[in-house]
Amino acid sequence: MFKGLRPIRYAGREVWPLVEGGKGVSATNHMSSGAWAAAGGIGTVSAVNADSYDPEGRIVPQVYNALTRRDRHEELIRYAVDGAVEQVRRAYDMAGGKGAININVLWEMGGAQRVLHGVLERTKGLVAGVTCGAGMPYKLSEIAASYGVNYLPIISSARAFSALWKRAYSKAADWLAAVVYEDPWLAGGHNGLSNAEDPLQPQDPYPRVKALRDAMRAGGISDEVPIVMAGGVWNLKEWNDWIDNPELGQIAFQFGTRPLLTQESPIPDDWKARLMTLEEGDVLLHRFSPTGFYSSAVRNPFLRNLEARSHRQIAFTKESLGDHAFELDVGIGTKKNHWVTRGDLLHAREWYAQGFTEAVKTPDETLVFVTPEEKTIIRKDQADCMGCLSQCAFSSWADNEKNSTGRLADPRSFCIQKTLQDIAHGGPVEENLMFAGHAAFRFRKDPFYSNGFVPTVKQLVDRILTGD
Repeated sequence: MFKGLRPIRYAGREVWPLVEGGKGVSATNHMSSGAWAAAGGIGTVSAVNADSYDPEGRIVPQVYNALTRRDRHEELIRYAVDGAVEQVRRAYDMAGGKGAININVLWEMGGAQRVLHGVLERTKGLVAGVTCGAGMPYKLSEIAASYGVNYLPIISSARAFSALWKRAYSKAADWLAAVVYEDPWLAGGHNGLSNAEDPLQPQDPYPRVKALRDAMRAGGISDEVPIVMAGGVWNLKEWNDWIDNPELGQIAFQFGTRPLLTQESPIPDDWKARLMTLEEGDVLLHRFSPTGFYSSAVRNPFLRNLEARSHRQIAFTKESLGDHAFELDVGIGTKKNHWVTRGDLLHAREWYAQGFTEAVKTPDETLVFVTPEEKTIIRKDQADCMGCLSQCAFSSWADNEKNSTGRLADPRSFCIQKTLQDIAHGGPVEENLMFAGHAAFRFRKDPFYSNGFVPTVKQLVDRILTGD
């Protein structure tokens, strides 16, 4: 056992301070979370578009038949609730009374509050806590407390927690089980990097977590309420100075990337094999997500194509103004009044000659050049939107009366529901978004995984408990 590591009290039982990160859209399910809890930790079922099953145990494809976005959104919520409930029940059974089962929701997912109510209503006594991030989930405490369930907000700064505490969480303080600090430069998936922070200048997490503990103490929160360090956590020996550290209070650790490469992990074998090949720098912190948040994913051809698409971008004005004195003559058909600079006109002609013959408008008075095939896919994906986010830059859907953000749909982004469902269910790993934390390159270097070894969750947790 790693020196200094002791079980903590959570949801009325003793568990290891090891939390499985909840990865959405079927990248974490009952198999992985149930096994993690059975090993004595806190397993996390993702309640973001989770899979449900038919009577024969086959995954039910999430097909949308409704004609309108609003009606497809209702289908999405039914899928989400049914799937998460099924995953929780199975995970709880697998855990066999050991550890604990949390659920994870993305606050910015479409219908988040309705999904959370729907799942908690049908899983009473099974869910120990709700982790929730990607946004400012003010109502998380109220909803969780109404079902007698703990809540664990995911934040990336002391300032964000203080705002949540003052506005809402202080009113349901008894149900605050932990605060998850998710490092915005190291974690996989969506993260909370603010506009005041430089994506290229990572900050040391220690002072940020100390500031979080100071903010918690200022709110009267006991040091026994853990801060969960998430993002970049590979082993415990590298965090030895954090354990039993009076400045930080009780600390737990969340593992998001390592559980992807286990026998019970539901991701396809091609995805697991790709994780074994990553090198340092292969995970990109980018801002192509339709949520508007920064997120981290493997820089595969899918992501490189989005980078290239944004590079094939020029600004235009609707009349001749200043340097915009040249009328665009490619990519716009017979449309008039697209005035650009001379340099951008030459770029546009060059892209047109390379086959990027369609100029598509963005919400920022720019044009991106794509192939006709790309344009067709973009337009179809936008038309097929089912409102999987509360606001989507790609389709301009919003969860409001008009079901619109009021902005032009953005072709520089992508349908996140489509790509995450595809990769999770066997689609090509190079042609889809592949979330991963920035430490994923360590799979290649860690001797634990030598000769292609893929551990069970129990073997991984036992390994982590030794410090490695």
